[in-house]
Amino acid sequence: MLSTLEVDIRPGSGIGMFELGSSLWAVLTMLRSLQHLFPQVEVKFDAENASTTPVILHLRPHFDLLFSGYHQHLHTICLRKITDLHPPIILRYKDSVICSGGDPLVKVQITRAFGPTYPGDELRYPGVWFSFEDDAINESLKGGMPHTGPDQRSKEVKRIIVTQKETQSGEHDALDEVIPCPVMFGDISRAIIKIHHGIVLHFFAPSSSPLHICLGETTAQDLNIDLGPPSRVYYKEDGRMAIHSPNPQLDEDSYSNDYFYNYFHHGIDFLISGQTHRVRKIILHSNVPGSPLFQHYKRCPWELEGRPEDDEDDTPPRMRLSDKFEAISHFLSPRDPPPQSMVLDRTDDDDTITLPSPVSRLYGYSGVILEVNEASQVVTVTLF
Repeated sequence: MLSTLEVDIRPGSGIGMFELGSSLWAVLTMLRSLQHLFPQVEVKFDAENASTTPVILHLRPHFDLLFSGYHQHLHTICLRKITDLHPPIILRYKDSVICSGGDPLVKVQITRAFGPTYPGDELRYPGVWFSFEDDAINESLKGGMPHTGPDQRSKEVKRIIVTQKETQSGEHDALDEVIPCPVMFGDISRAIIKIHHGIVLHFFAPSSSPLHICLGETTAQDLNIDLGPPSRVYYKEDGRMAIHSPNPQLDEDSYSNDYFYNYFHHGIDFLISGQTHRVRKIILHSNVPGSPLFQHYKRCPWELEGRPEDDEDDTPPRMRLSDKFEAISHFLSPRDPPPQSMVLDRTDDDDTITLPSPVSRLYGYSGVILEVNEASQVVTVTLF
């Protein structure tokens, strides 16, 4: 027997279990526990620009979820095929059921529940609109008063779209980032990388102060206080990179007792010294769709900071995760070609992962290592 999908419409906020502003990582994590309702989840993205363009989740047959291109937050929710019984839908608004049991949702039911609105081909209200077409969204509003005959009253709603409410500056474009809202509070809005020093984390939250994490200074206890307990503590067992060290035995011994603090919900790993319990390395994850580490970590919106022109320069140059590797490499080493790379195939340790392009390359610079995929997108940044 199919489970019934009971959802409520919250204009400008969400539908059912989906809340505008939620991260792609959080939504996909939630969907893993809801396979009885959503057995088919399709992730769509532009493979050549996966770090910069929106991601769409198709949850057949009812939902399409659009996530913003940079911060990967839920921007738009589309509910469709309301009469499809696989699974059946019960649709609520406030305390009233407006549709259930596979019955069509018609125009007059919407106007009774939501009241009058402006004329047009769709019924548009702040934060929600109802379309009578199955085709791609028609963003234009056509003038003229709608007909009020019986055929118009019984027009069937094909799609319900929930977005954030329009701001004073006008309508919120589908390619814009999500306007900060409570569900985003506590997420990282910017992670400024200061090479050889550490990172500065800025958060989506009212009157939130930046958090400075310094290499060789910040302790494991500091991280527990400032970021909370890690998602996982992982003791370092992989010493394969030591073979590339001039003193491999010394390097392997030096790292033998180290451990990782994994903050999957922030997209950051910290390597902690087993001797001093201070931060030795910081790894920031881009959560690029199609890469082997996709969905292991939430996207960390990092920015690489360059040297300021002088001591009074408050706006030093920066490169962002949306920039291609070639531009970032020139930024880090403008006078030299990219350094020789090492090949990394993260699927070597997991036979269950099959990807069309599983191989990435590691490029080392002074104080930083970039992991780059075949589309020249930086998927991880390691600071040491």
